[in-house]
Amino acid sequence: MLRLLPFILAALYGLAYWHFSAWRTKRELDQSSTPLKDDTLQGLTDQMAAVLDLPVITVHVHETPVINGLAAPDGRIFLTRGFLDRYRAGEVSAEELASVIAHELGHVALGHTRRRMIDFSGQNAVRMALAAVLGRLIPGLGVMIANMLVSMLAAGLSRKDEYAADEYAAALLTKAGIGTAPQKSLLSRLSSLTGARGGPPVWLASHPRTEDRVAAIEALEQRWRVD
Repeated sequence: MLRLLPFILAALYGLAYWHFSAWRTKRELDQSSTPLKDDTLQGLTDQMAAVLDLPVITVHVHETPVINGLAAPDGRIFLTRGFLDRYRAGEVSAEELASVIAHELGHVALGHTRRRMIDFSGQNAVRMALAAVLGRLIPGLGVMIANMLVSMLAAGLSRKDEYAADEYAAALLTKAGIGTAPQKSLLSRLSSLTGARGGPPVWLASHPRTEDRVAAIEALEQRWRVD
């Protein structure tokens, strides 16, 4: 029983951390967001809502200067103020922002948002358990190895989610009459917009390489044309 104690404690920690993270995320978003009001974007989201048989797609603005879109565990969709500022400045088109919304809708529809919260807590639990075991077997290096193994696993899962959300968005944008051109255009310019050049090796990155994401969308288009 004592041998299992690190794993039991790690599992309990993971469960507690999941509940805390969900509560903290909701509170932070509630305090720092407002509903998006833009007639042009509303028209585009209405086109997507019609495809999904929804009365409306509500988007919120998260008051942070970074450029990002996100889907909360409760299913709400957010664009950051940084993204909206680039849109107001003419650096990002309404159709490109619509592709971000479609991508985040994909994360919600495919269950990624809630699962990611659970996965994150589980990863912390696994990290703690592995560190406890490997720390005894390989003193000094065990914790580092545990962190790297869990990070590699998490990055792989996250990349699969991004490809899946891209595919969902591409299908939705096509059916809504918006098309995938804005999606591919924005992906191709994200690095320059965000200044996120370089980065970790692809097997540790949480998002696939931009060129791989664009190639995957183009492969989808080719398959759809053949079908």
